[in-house]
Order: sequence, then structure tokens, then C-alpha cells
Amino acid sequence: MQDPSQNFHQKLLGRQGEDLTVKYLKRHRYKILKRNFKTPFGEADIIARSPDGYTCFVEVKARESDAFGLPTEAVDRRKKERYRMMAKFWCELQKKEVPIRFDVSSVYEGKIEYFENAYI
Repeated sequence: MQDPSQNFHQKLLGRQGEDLTVKYLKRHRYKILKRNFKTPFGEADIIARSPDGYTCFVEVKARESDAFGLPTEAVDRRKKERYRMMAKFWCELQKKEVPIRFDVSSVYEGKIEYFENAYI
């Protein structure tokens, strides 16, 4: 059974990673459309519009150490497929197709590495 304080710490770390990513995106002229967008397929961390018009679905992965691998290594095939389904769900809600891009924000030791078009 997982320690509740560890679960709280992970949630806090994830929230801090999302906050840093939002600041990064705003500095780079992205418009934040939604945070923690819940769908039947899961929750998208951030949905933002890029300066060049893409609707970006951003998965944020934050780590304090590399003991379990780098943050980007946690975005596996299943996670990518869930994000594809969330994007489709988003488009259905918008009642239109929009150009979509899947990005990953890797937050490690308080620093962001941002990967545009991380996967298709």
C-alpha cells in the first residue's frame, strides 16, 4: 500500500511541474486553453494554443531524481494513445477539427525541457 504522504508529495511535485510549464508556455506566447482537462479517457495536463495556431496537448512529467528514469521515458505507448483519444474528444466538443500537436514537458530538478511534436 502506498504511503499517503508520498502520494501527496507526488501530486505536489506534479502541480509544481505544471505551474512551471504554464509559465514557460506563456513566456513563449502560448495561450492556455485548459488545465487538467478531464475526459472519459483520462486527464490532459495542459491544452494550449501555440503562436502558430496548433492546439497542443501537453503531458507534463516531473521528477526529482532519475532513479526511475528521465521524465520523458514515462510517456509510453498507452499514455500516447490516451492523449490521442483526449484530442479527438476535445475536437468533438469544439465541433470542429483543429490542428493538433502532442508536446511533452520534462521537469527535472526545477528545469524544463520542452519537446514540441514529441509524438504523432
